[in-house]
Amino acid sequence: MFKYLFLFNSLLISYHSNAQTVTSLSDCESIFLKNNLSLLAAQFNIEGSKALTIQAKLWDNPYLSSEFNARNPDNGKYFDIGKSGQKAASIQQLIYLGGKKKAQIELAKNNQLIATLEFQDLLRNLKFELRRSFYTLYFNNKKLDVTTQQINNLDTLVKAYGIQSAKGNVPIKDYVRLQSLLFDLKNERMETIKSNIEEEATLNILLADSIQLKPSVNEKLFNKYIVSLPLNLFDLEQQALLLRPDYSVSIQNVRTNEININLQKAMRVPDITLGSSWDQHGGAFNNQINLTLGLPLILWNKNQGNIKFAESMTSVAKTDRQSEELKLKAEVVSTYKKWLDANTNYKQLLESNIDNYESVYQGVLNNFKKGNIGILDFTDFLESYNQMRAHFNEIKKTMVLSSEALNSVVNKDLF
Repeated sequence: MFKYLFLFNSLLISYHSNAQTVTSLSDCESIFLKNNLSLLAAQFNIEGSKALTIQAKLWDNPYLSSEFNARNPDNGKYFDIGKSGQKAASIQQLIYLGGKKKAQIELAKNNQLIATLEFQDLLRNLKFELRRSFYTLYFNNKKLDVTTQQINNLDTLVKAYGIQSAKGNVPIKDYVRLQSLLFDLKNERMETIKSNIEEEATLNILLADSIQLKPSVNEKLFNKYIVSLPLNLFDLEQQALLLRPDYSVSIQNVRTNEININLQKAMRVPDITLGSSWDQHGGAFNNQINLTLGLPLILWNKNQGNIKFAESMTSVAKTDRQSEELKLKAEVVSTYKKWLDANTNYKQLLESNIDNYESVYQGVLNNFKKGNIGILDFTDFLESYNQMRAHFNEIKKTMVLSSEALNSVVNKDLF
């Protein structure tokens, strides 16, 4: 028992040792967009893909070469490169044919688009994770407020019963029953604090900041989650297919492989090396100027292996796109059903007047203190009341998180 109390007190002291910063969801999201390291890395990836697009547009540099006489056999002179000696120079430029350069540019642009879409999908996932942790922390704090209030009330009763039990004025079993209920509440509070510590760690990572947050939420905010959606399930699926970046990536992967097929086919067309050369005395004429032209002979290697591989990868990408579409639709259906169920439960909760339950709790507590209610009835009521408050809190949390999940799965603020 003492070990349990020591663990609880240590966790409690640690949790409250640092001052908490009260913040709203919009403030959190502003910090998140500014500081998140994963987003910053993804932005650098986009900049890198833009640089590769620029590089794809550039032509190969021309090749300059020169030739100088090492030894003149007629006069035995070394490095005879004067007016009567010999030297030559040439310049060559590779000319792409068959649409290679165009395909390379299209490929780079498509990779740049994919990098942008991957950034958007990362933002979608991290934004949902931020909201999930934010609201979980908020509802955990609401639960802690109720639990702390009951612990304080029970703690006073337990101390009083302990004194009276020692004097023999009340049965020790009543004291033990109250003490057991108090320990249950403290254990519940400790588990909630442990959950909060985990959620705060998640938020700190997402925000790249070690501040201890206390979420602040306007209660009217929850009303926006119980509106009727203007879209049916089919519309939500179509919206998701249109707006989800990860599905768009699967489409662009198909496009990438189709461009690669065109590029590999273009590789069959030989490129021309065009150039010019000057020769001082080594040619048929003095100061001879020549036009040079070169190209490879396409005899055995017609790039047929790379073309076949690109075609196979295109088929794989098309299959992956179909799989992503099925997974996305299934995710929308599942999330939508969960939202419907949570929305129904929350509407039923609104029909209950929770303030009346709070009044009943205070009434029962006061009557128990006055001796008008027995220990058994009081503890039974308190256990039922705790379960009811926990259910109310969980229903609201589930409603909010299921709504945010639907926002995320469609990649659109539906609420």
